[in-house]
Amino acid sequence: MNPKFKRALAIAAAALLFLGSTATLDYIVWSGLAAEHRAALAAALTDRVSLMVFMALLISVGLGIIVNSLFDAYVTAVRRLAEATRLIVNVNPGHRIEPDGVDELQHLAREINSLADRNRALETGIETRIAAASMEVAREKDRLAALMSELAQSVLVCNIEGRILLYNQCALQLLSTASATQPESNAAATFGLGRSLFGVMDRNVVLHALEHIQERLVQGDLRPVTAFVTMLAGGRLIRAHMAPVLANAADGSVDTTAGATAGNGSRISGYVLTLEDIQQSVETAVRRDRLLQSLIESTRASLASIRAAIESMLAFKDMDLARRGQFEQVIRQEAEALGRRLDASIADHVDCVRAQWPLETMLARDLLAAVRRSIENRPGMQVRVEGEDAAIWLAVDSFSLVRALTFLAGRLEHEFGVHRICFRIEREDRQIHLDLTWDGASLTTETAVRWQNTPLDFGSEATPLTFEDIIARHSGQVWLQSDAVSGSTYFRILLPHTDHRSTPLKVLAAPARPAFYDFDLFNQFAQHPEQDGCLLSELSYTAFDTETTGLEPSAGDEIISIGAIRIVRGRLLHGETFDQLVDPGRSLTPASVRIHGIEPAMLDGQPDIARVLPRFHRYCEDTVLIAHNAAFDMRFLQIKEAATGVHFTQPVLDTLMLSAVVHPHQPEHQLEAIAARLGVSVIGRHTALGDAIVAGEIFLKFVPLLAAQGITTLKQAREASLRTSYARVRY
Repeated sequence: MNPKFKRALAIAAAALLFLGSTATLDYIVWSGLAAEHRAALAAALTDRVSLMVFMALLISVGLGIIVNSLFDAYVTAVRRLAEATRLIVNVNPGHRIEPDGVDELQHLAREINSLADRNRALETGIETRIAAASMEVAREKDRLAALMSELAQSVLVCNIEGRILLYNQCALQLLSTASATQPESNAAATFGLGRSLFGVMDRNVVLHALEHIQERLVQGDLRPVTAFVTMLAGGRLIRAHMAPVLANAADGSVDTTAGATAGNGSRISGYVLTLEDIQQSVETAVRRDRLLQSLIESTRASLASIRAAIESMLAFKDMDLARRGQFEQVIRQEAEALGRRLDASIADHVDCVRAQWPLETMLARDLLAAVRRSIENRPGMQVRVEGEDAAIWLAVDSFSLVRALTFLAGRLEHEFGVHRICFRIEREDRQIHLDLTWDGASLTTETAVRWQNTPLDFGSEATPLTFEDIIARHSGQVWLQSDAVSGSTYFRILLPHTDHRSTPLKVLAAPARPAFYDFDLFNQFAQHPEQDGCLLSELSYTAFDTETTGLEPSAGDEIISIGAIRIVRGRLLHGETFDQLVDPGRSLTPASVRIHGIEPAMLDGQPDIARVLPRFHRYCEDTVLIAHNAAFDMRFLQIKEAATGVHFTQPVLDTLMLSAVVHPHQPEHQLEAIAARLGVSVIGRHTALGDAIVAGEIFLKFVPLLAAQGITTLKQAREASLRTSYARVRY
């Protein structure tokens, strides 16, 4: 029953009791009088009827004041005491009751505070022991978070419904950037804990892979793994490897080793995905195929001419020298033209013809420094480097290339007694010339070919790879070059030059150790639009707030900032926030600037509401909206529905109304007052994101207080909110 109605009912009951008692007493006295006395009394009362009515009203008012005071002292004060006690027990153990009311209640409040102090001391001791016992678990979680954060491969873990319950930074960057369709798309708008994987990946492809794993489990495969290629929402191709996460069907325990089979009562409760971006490799393969096709078509005519000329020369061996010279000229011209076309094609498509071997980008001078250290480890060997250029970058397998060059130096020392060698490097167009020269005897072509085709041997270490194999791995060439002036020979190694473009990872605003995992989501059921029967503790929420140019949405005031934070299974995800300034298309009043601190210059170049609202709608879809004084914020959103085509149909909970539900006898329900009662720190007040975070923390404190009143589902919370006086507020 409404407290105000109870108060009025108590006052009315006291007044009726007084009037009834007075009337009864008067009747008893009247009935005991003689007839002549009744006539005299009636005549006397008739002359003073106005005075009697006034006195009755005065006594009734006085009685009402007394009853109201007693109600405040013994009823309202007791209820406030009960609310404060419930607050200490369920939400804020550090809260203490301010003694109020009559002496007895003040004494009771002091005893409750004393009991709370003792309880807090006991809780502190228990928390200390729990913290000590949980330290190893915390360390394991930190190791997991550190491992996932540092992995260079994109990793996702999802439950069977496709809800994301773990991801690392690489996965966040790959899926958020690959699925973005607009430059300003917010990564968290379509991707995050508790969100559906199918927002960025084709559902049918994932389900088909799950069916394949299930079939292999039934067949007895202990570690079924499958792979598939799919296209993300933004059109980027990825290759995914899927492994199941199995749980025992009887107790629901998760087996992350995937060592169980479907035949022993286990079930697939989720899956692990490792993702690889193959867009560039596929495009490279397509260009390589086109290059091969163009080379075939362009060389067919030249080869036909060369073949025809050779067949003619072989068929007519006695032809005259002039005729034979013409055929030789045709062969030479066609061969030179063919060589030019091949060189031009290779130069234009060097990235396509490069061997598919994992190569690392490094400076040529760093590679030569490593080669120098390796060769000079041999006693008596000296190495000189010429022509180092800081701008020369190579894509190399540095380990194998260093070993190959060290092998050549060893052959020179062992067979020719060479102890001083020199590396000379220079760039020509897109090719790098790396020359290996030495002081001493010249090599023959036969010796150079033998060295190039001999497997590398380093004493106890040997490999089947030859020097020529390693150079081919780098899409390079090697030959023995002669110097006509000095008469010496040297090895010339031709390597393709690469462009070095550093692509740093996008740094997201998040805590030092982002909370990118939540294994409780393994047991979360699918969320449907009909969420009224769902428990408050099991739903996902979006706490949001807006800053505006003024307080009258119907009079033309506009949104200038939207801030939001998601809540999944009772935890605020500080790494998945939404924070966007909005160009209102109108001027700001000095009064509004003093409240929110957003200067007009800060809004220059920001997107308008028509571009921001669709992103915010994607961010909060499939969640329950939470706001303080939600009617105000929702009115601004509803006014923009026609212009933007965005409709917010999610359920909404208002912390202002919920405060009136859990603390009906508290005089203040402003955001700061509620936060102070619940022990919530207020940071960034009157900023959209700051107020959204405070509203989210307040809501989480309200959940156990609502449960203490029997309000555990979304429907019950909404119905209780609508019974408060704040439900009648309109904007």
